[in-house]
Amino acid sequence: MDIRKIRILLVEDNMVDAAVTRRVLEHNHLNDLTTAASCKEALAVLQGKSRADLPQLILLDINLPDISGMDLLRRIKNDEGLHHIPVVILTMSNEDQDIQKSYDLGASSYLVKPISNEALMLVIEKLFSS
Repeated sequence: MDIRKIRILLVEDNMVDAAVTRRVLEHNHLNDLTTAASCKEALAVLQGKSRADLPQLILLDINLPDISGMDLLRRIKNDEGLHHIPVVILTMSNEDQDIQKSYDLGASSYLVKPISNEALMLVIEKLFSS
């Protein structure tokens, strides 16, 4: 699969972090990006879409203003129509309990901000290489 064509949903409430992540993705020619500043916005993006229109990757912060990213991760992984989407956690937390909980809930990877171009791209390439 050509990773430059994957549809990505970035769930991030911090405008600076969202801009940094967008620049990293655009620098690597990943331009099909939708952003949501809250879990409610993310759910609105995800609901009612056909499988062909869903994002193929979700980049998710766990510290969000409305519903925690962990709760959104749980909802995604418990939803029959969404559970197949890989979720990469992008967060400031390097707490072992957050890392473990993310993986227990089904996260594909966990990256601590600030994220490097290389680290994010390595994760994306591993997820979509086949």
